[in-house]
Formats: sequence, structure tokens, C-alpha cells
Amino acid sequence: MESAIDLHFVVRLVINTVSVFALIRCYYVFSRHRENAASFILFGLGVFLVTSLLHSVTVTMGFAFGLFAVFSMLRYRTEALGIKEMTYLFLVIAMALLAAVGSMLHWELVLLNTLVLILAIILETRVLLPRHGEKDVEYEKIENIHCGRRDELIRDLRQRTGLDVFRVDIVSISYLRDTAMLRMHFRQEPGHES
Repeated sequence: MESAIDLHFVVRLVINTVSVFALIRCYYVFSRHRENAASFILFGLGVFLVTSLLHSVTVTMGFAFGLFAVFSMLRYRTEALGIKEMTYLFLVIAMALLAAVGSMLHWELVLLNTLVLILAIILETRVLLPRHGEKDVEYEKIENIHCGRRDELIRDLRQRTGLDVFRVDIVSISYLRDTAMLRMHFRQEPGHES
């Protein structure tokens, strides 16, 4: 019986581990969620090990994505993960699957993972997309929600919150309580997450 652990396996394990660690380091730098970061790294390692060791039993890419679905349902079906966390989880699993059962050469795998890392870093910074935040607030100056007083509404919210509010959406209005639920959109300062 031939061993599933050979030089090819070790090289792909190193490529996967370094790539996943670099991707999750990028996630951690911009989100500061350590518990998610550690889980993602271990999740990527687990997916790689299971998939690559089962690859010797002729695992197809369809089976590998089936494993992805099972792994996702096991732990994360009850946990409320944000879209950002789900995206990073998907990328970690995709990297692990490509490293485990992909038929590309090692340098092609490194190049593909590097491209994903570069895109993640660029999209996490302000290079392509500015950072904006949202907050829902209950607002009592009901006269300012009139569409002709939008500038006054934004000016009042800027003064009260100290945020650089640039747009306001009206979520709901309570004429009974004379309040409105507003969703403020504001520009975030570098290093400040809301």
C-alpha cells in the first residue's frame, strides 16, 4: 500500500498553510476578531488534510465540494456569521480544496493564492472602495425628515453624532410617538470601526 504522505503532499500542505495564514492575517488586521481568525486557520487545515488524504481514494472535485457543504453545516449553521466572515470562510475552504485536489502545478497554486491575497488586501483598504459605516438611530425631530429638509437632517445628525454623515435613509416613521428610525451612512476614519 502506497503512502498518501509524500513530497507532493508536504509541498501542498506548506503552500496551503502559508496562504491561509496570510489570508486570515489580512482578515485579522482589518477586523480584529481573533476567535474567528484562529477558527478559519484550523478549518482550512482540517479541510486540506481530510480532502487530500481522501484524494488517494479517488475523491472528485464534486465530492470535495460536498465535504465543504457538510463542514459548513456542522459548526456554522447555528452561528450567525456576517457576510465578511462567510466570504473569508469560503476563500479558506476554496484554497484548501484547490491545494488538496487541484491538478495545477505548485507554482500555479502559489500564483493563484497570491492573486487572492492581493485582491483581499486591496479590497480591505481604501484603494478601491472607501470605508463607510451604517448606524440606525431613533430621531425625534420629525419635521427634519421631510424630503425638502434633507440637508438640515444631515447637518443635525453630523452635529449630534460627530460622524461624517453623507446619506440618511428613513427606515420607519411613528407618527404616534413623533419619531423616525433612520439609517445613517457615514464615512469612517482610518482605524475606526463601528
